[in-house]
Amino acid sequence: MAGILVVAEQLDGALRDISSELIGAANSIKGEIDGPLQVLIVGQNVEDLANKINLDGIDDIFTLEMPDNHFDPLVYEEAICSLGADLKPGIILIGHTVSGMGYGAAVAARLGSGFASDVIALAMDGDDLVATRSAYGNKVEMELGFPGKGVVVLTLRGATFAPPEGDGNAKISPAEIDLTMLEGVSTHVEFQEAPPSDIDITKADFILSVGRGIQDQDNLPRFEALADKLGATFGCSRPIVDAGWLPKPHQVGQSGKVASNCQLYFALGISGAVQHLFGMKHIDTIIAVNTDPDAPIFNVATYGTTIDLFELTDALERHFN
Repeated sequence: MAGILVVAEQLDGALRDISSELIGAANSIKGEIDGPLQVLIVGQNVEDLANKINLDGIDDIFTLEMPDNHFDPLVYEEAICSLGADLKPGIILIGHTVSGMGYGAAVAARLGSGFASDVIALAMDGDDLVATRSAYGNKVEMELGFPGKGVVVLTLRGATFAPPEGDGNAKISPAEIDLTMLEGVSTHVEFQEAPPSDIDITKADFILSVGRGIQDQDNLPRFEALADKLGATFGCSRPIVDAGWLPKPHQVGQSGKVASNCQLYFALGISGAVQHLFGMKHIDTIIAVNTDPDAPIFNVATYGTTIDLFELTDALERHFN
């Protein structure tokens, strides 16, 4: 199999953790394939970003200088397909992030490649790539092969692969990519920073999340205190954020954060809309509390109960006090 192309990710000029994690994932199989590990980085002042991402195991870094750091999926799609035509990688690794999902499948469709999303493990079986992802509501782990595909595009789950520990000495070169004929590129007005937060859903190992079942904003402090007593990070579903009850960093789900490192998830009064399940259905142990026995959350829950969540909270408070 040919080499590996990693697409680094930056946000407003700062490299995201997923970039180094992708390189770590590539390094885990690099020794079993016959080809280089190469990285594409797109942005403004991109050579500075390239120097920061120059980690152990990388052979080449290709830079695409842009007038600003704003993300546009069309730019990434064109850049990867254009550079891929020259490099001919056998594997293209992209972060399973909001940005990566914006262009990953489109790249695979244009290349006619194999494709898998939200990958949690990589391995080689001889000359064949094997990608592992969760399936059936996180009940099983599925191993996927890509027979007959000369190239495979994968989006990898964040906070899953260990980044390289040492610096590298990769050659840094500008990529020869012509974007002048690209149509439909967005015009960005500004970048707005998310409000600062002292929690990180992506790195929490135990999360207690609440949904509309808590009924009223005045009940929030009680559940936040319960999370603190249990040693859990306090999370929520989208309706809680949309109502202005909690800031965005607390939100678990497709438009919030994926609980990538979580081992135990306690869902109180959450129905389990597909957008929320996206952020937590992969977790090993899920405890769901909802008075509706048909709530979708029970389809992914390890343990579930239809007890009134306030009665359960009373009991937990008595026990832990």
